[in-house]
Amino acid sequence: MTTLRAIAGAVSLFAAASCFAQAYPSAPITMVVPFAAGSGTDAVARVIANKLGERLKQPVIVENKAGASAQIGAGYVAKAKPDGYTLFMTTNTSHSANPWLIKKLKYDPIKDFTPVARVGELPFALVVHPSVPAQTTEELIAYAKANPEKLSYGTPNSTSLVASETFKFLTNTRITSVPYKSSPQALTDLVGNQIQMYVVDLGSGWSMLKTDRVRTLAVTAAKGSTLLPNVPPMAKALPGFDITSWNGIFGPAGMPAEIAERLNAELQVLLKEQDVKDQLAQVGFEVWPTATPKEFARYVQQQLNNWGQLIEQSKIEAQ
Repeated sequence: MTTLRAIAGAVSLFAAASCFAQAYPSAPITMVVPFAAGSGTDAVARVIANKLGERLKQPVIVENKAGASAQIGAGYVAKAKPDGYTLFMTTNTSHSANPWLIKKLKYDPIKDFTPVARVGELPFALVVHPSVPAQTTEELIAYAKANPEKLSYGTPNSTSLVASETFKFLTNTRITSVPYKSSPQALTDLVGNQIQMYVVDLGSGWSMLKTDRVRTLAVTAAKGSTLLPNVPPMAKALPGFDITSWNGIFGPAGMPAEIAERLNAELQVLLKEQDVKDQLAQVGFEVWPTATPKEFARYVQQQLNNWGQLIEQSKIEAQ
């Protein structure tokens, strides 16, 4: 009798969960972005939120909770009710880099979130000021070695920092790091020759990369970039170099699997729409979705391990 009651209870719970998933959503959804309005991730989130809202027939409202290298937004979502009405559009900053760069992180990137889907990646490119006599990454390495501490580079975010420090480690070069609070300011100083080298995200640097005011030498992803098909990956000069700034959507830990799968399915459809790809390409973003929440979970763990190795080998100290 006890066994029958247990089976009946399990069936009831499954039925309740299924009904909940079918009824979802019945109210507006909030998509938290841990960066400021106007950032690359914010631009991506607004395109996705608009299309996702159309498919779910409920508004998906983007809410910016910027600050502390994505910690504010991540902490907020980690504590939110896991009912599918609070989502998190974030990047490798909160889930790959922060655990290694911040000593007292107040959230766990694995335990405190429910993975839904990787949406794609925001490619980064190695660019230099035109005064630098280098047309390729190999020539930049040679010039930096011949001129120790003559070059400087900007680091306004974790990807720029880790990519630049990895470059220095692998090439055994002495280049001065200059911290910045924002990507636009770092790019402005590159154009003004205040710094000579910068690993810039295509979101903030896309329009400038089309001019002769900077010179683009390489992209950081080993697979290259479809947006810059004629620009080689840094791995061509530095075998094994592969740093990607990914964007993905999570819910708080404990969000029902049925909800995560429903959201993933809707994202799969909308990310195949050409107008969505075109809109995202305009902000330098490449669509590259994972197929299932489980696949995304594996990817997040793999990226966490990968960034830990990069940060450790480059001897970047946690703050």
